[in-house]
Amino acid sequence: MSKALKPKKRADRWFLAIVVTTVLFGFFVFMSAALGLYARDGATFSSVMQTQIIGVLSGFIFLIIASNIPYTFWRRMAMPIFVISTILMAVVLLPNVGFLHGGSSRWIYLGPLSFQPADLYKIAVVILYAALIAKHKKNIANFKYAVIPLLIIFGISGLLLILQPKIGTLVVIAITMFAMFITSGARAKHIALLLTILLPVLIAMLFLFPYARERIDTFLNPSENTMDESYQIQQSLIAVGSGGVFGRGYGQSIQKFSFLPEPISDSVFAVAAEEFGFIGGVIIIALVTLFTYRGLIIAIRAPDLFARLLVLGLVILISSQSFINIAAMIGLAPLTGMPLVFISHGGTAMLTALGSVGIILNVSKYSKQNS
Repeated sequence: MSKALKPKKRADRWFLAIVVTTVLFGFFVFMSAALGLYARDGATFSSVMQTQIIGVLSGFIFLIIASNIPYTFWRRMAMPIFVISTILMAVVLLPNVGFLHGGSSRWIYLGPLSFQPADLYKIAVVILYAALIAKHKKNIANFKYAVIPLLIIFGISGLLLILQPKIGTLVVIAITMFAMFITSGARAKHIALLLTILLPVLIAMLFLFPYARERIDTFLNPSENTMDESYQIQQSLIAVGSGGVFGRGYGQSIQKFSFLPEPISDSVFAVAAEEFGFIGGVIIIALVTLFTYRGLIIAIRAPDLFARLLVLGLVILISSQSFINIAAMIGLAPLTGMPLVFISHGGTAMLTALGSVGIILNVSKYSKQNS
């Protein structure tokens, strides 16, 4: 290994501290949000708490493991990981294999445990695209090596995610890949070309699929159909507004018991804002912002192009989901089903997010500049 790639004695402590703080604060928020389930069904409460605890503990184990695997390993394994995750994404669509819920087939059950392949697939896309750009970095100005790989990966992603359907995840992948594409040093005309291609495609999908079109209509007209399509956003705004500046107090949310749909997943930010008020909401936004800022610092100081794009992609992947979730809960974006990462319910999502943090921490060990 060259001198430039000699690892530091330890990973980025500030980045790790931000993640640990977010997970711990998020767990207490989640536990309070889950009390709404306890009031309805004690067994369900026990089940979701068990899933979340397992997800957090397993996630930190994955974080430790990933932080000790040289990041170059992921470059070598980029294609196998992508192929495996793609196969899993296809398997979830098979009858009697994928679990159908709310009209979507997104989960695979492994005995008592469930697994959502899309969480792994998003990471696989980032790893593969970072590896491809790094491999052809000398030809990044060439349309064949700059644009074609992106369109192929995005096309495969679009096909798999539309069939589930999971349009929100496709939007996040598009944002992430586009950020990586710009950072790679792409030519301005190629950037303009991609915008010309991808934006109309994404907009068309939003309006072609009924459930996506309903969410756009709800976003544009939130005061209509308040007992149907607009119900969730109305209840979320009530929760956020009733929290005031300092909130009702921990565990004192009213909305989570009977009114707020999905209080432990999509709407967990609304529960936090109701109980901790404006201050609590700002704390969560600040934690996501700090995560993004520190992650980008690690990307800037990364030792090579692959490491830089890998960190950038994983950071954007995680932070964009959280910002989209928060924006949706306060009426600034359509509801997408995106999780508030490190806080929302979901064992697979927690495990893969913390595993991603481990990869970022490993890259930080090879930083060109001490923090």
